Amino acid sequence: MIAFEHVGKRYGGRFEALANIDFRVRRGEMVFLTGHSGAGKSSLLRLVMRLERPSRGRILVAGHDIDRLHVSQIPFYRRQIGVVFQDHQLLFDRSIFHNVALPLEIQGVEPHEAARRVRAALDKVGLLHREKALPIELSGGEQQRVGIARAVVHKPSLLLADEPTGNLDPQLSADIMGLFEDFNRIGTTVMIASHDLSLIARLRHRVLGLRDGRLVSDEEAA
Repeated sequence: MIAFEHVGKRYGGRFEALANIDFRVRRGEMVFLTGHSGAGKSSLLRLVMRLERPSRGRILVAGHDIDRLHVSQIPFYRRQIGVVFQDHQLLFDRSIFHNVALPLEIQGVEPHEAARRVRAALDKVGLLHREKALPIELSGGEQQRVGIARAVVHKPSLLLADEPTGNLDPQLSADIMGLFEDFNRIGTTVMIASHDLSLIARLRHRVLGLRDGRLVSDEEAA
């Protein structure tokens, strides 16, 4: 599903965020990215999202070299990816329903079908009963669940998450990770950047370790 081949990323021609990164992620696999702050986790995810381009090397997603995508192809490519952020990035003047519906509105999905899919996604994360609420009325854990529902409502083949449990207590963090595992079980490829090593160890999935922009470990699930 994802292949990094000797990938490097420099910013400003001097700061080397990633150096000679090589790995492959199989379709339907769930993988964690770990490492200290500044290790390169977010830079790596931004490369997969095609928000950044590599300074060297090649990145393949579903067999396609994403650096060769024409500018007109990039929006379609990104529609195949769901993204969950630590800070949720919800629209606070819109209801939970309309926050989750946003990707479908952008794609021009017919309203009746969009409503069905939004409610199915909210039901999956346990928030169907809050569809009319505003984000400010929800707890941090609930807001993160809304972010996950929005990320999966368009049925992406790849789900990326950048520190999705960074602001949550241990029980909420475990609940959120359980949702990612649920989507992985139905075939979605999942890649999560996280520094919560104790939680990751309990989940028993493959772990890619970064240090100072280099891949220093690749541990398969126990």
